[in-house]
Amino acid sequence: MGIGKGAYLKKLTSGTVKWRSIEVGEKVDGSSPPSVFIGAANYPKVYIGPMLTPSYGDTSILDRPEDWITTNKTQDDIIRFRLDLVRGKQQVGVRDLDHRMVGKLQEISLASNSVESEAQFKSKPRGVSFNEEHQPFGPSAAIDKFEIGNTKWDQDLEYVYYDTDLKASDAFFDLYKEGTLVSQIQKALSTGTMGVGKNRRLVPTRWSITAVDSGLADALYERVRYYDIVDNYKVYEFSSLNNYYAIIVMPTPWMYEWLEAFIHVMGKEEYIFADHEYTKGKKEYSTVGGCYYSCKLGVLEALEKMKQQAGAVVLREAYEGYVPLGVFNVRENVRHAMLQQPKEFDSFRASLNYVSTKLRLPISRFVDQGVLLKEMLKYRQTTL
Repeated sequence: MGIGKGAYLKKLTSGTVKWRSIEVGEKVDGSSPPSVFIGAANYPKVYIGPMLTPSYGDTSILDRPEDWITTNKTQDDIIRFRLDLVRGKQQVGVRDLDHRMVGKLQEISLASNSVESEAQFKSKPRGVSFNEEHQPFGPSAAIDKFEIGNTKWDQDLEYVYYDTDLKASDAFFDLYKEGTLVSQIQKALSTGTMGVGKNRRLVPTRWSITAVDSGLADALYERVRYYDIVDNYKVYEFSSLNNYYAIIVMPTPWMYEWLEAFIHVMGKEEYIFADHEYTKGKKEYSTVGGCYYSCKLGVLEALEKMKQQAGAVVLREAYEGYVPLGVFNVRENVRHAMLQQPKEFDSFRASLNYVSTKLRLPISRFVDQGVLLKEMLKYRQTTL
């Protein structure tokens, strides 16, 4: 392959400097969607702060990724939303939950609506940030003073906040079952508002995203594993934001493989990255990063709704024009794919042959990188 995914994405995100963020001065009055950001650098002394925009009213669309695919937002729309958000920064220890700034960020993350905010920065916010794990955002600067208006807390998030005996993993699933958006759960976790009291702490945004995706996927699997196995092969597919996704659902116990190709995004490069698991799941963090868990959540969520168990091989291609927008891109596109009417097949090879007609790379390239792909072709060869 010649390059790891992390190194490749670092090169890719360095090419996003052409995007220009909103221009603001040292003082910003406006609303937080609500949105916060907890950095990972220098952990356990991290940079925390609000994300706000110099607009008032309902600005929730700027930080609600669940609405972007369903309302046909373009890549440019999403980038404009995100680069309108200004990040404030103040360094705090992850255990220092009594800090004044932490308290305000908790208010924001538990809010049911956009929060009126006023920030005084130590210098004019500058720059942009693009990352494969979290969503982009606009200029940032150290924050000197920060005030917020009255907030109304989401009732389910408030209940979890006051239940200091409830484990964070149980809180995730309780909130999810009540219909709380995954993105809301992730923000609330990052500001230390859930979990057993003595264990609460600030969680960097990129870690909280994966923690919630992974935790919810694990909880869903504990239900899905007891369902009857699907009776044939199905292919769900969807294209958006310069990506194509194909999910091959297989009549096997749960096993899962994620294969993603980046094709001519920066030039003439063609890279494929892959990871997989069997029934017992993964013990170590995935080599392909947070998207592995976002996709897994999307597939298991659909299987739980169907009340069926299956294996899944997921293939993704990203094309020229693709910009890293965060793992929501994978989660929400896979969710949307699983809502489409699937094409049904009698064999794994037939389903793979169909998918091969939609891919730009030869299917043999994916088979070379895959583990489950090879095993399914070998295991099923007498019936294909």
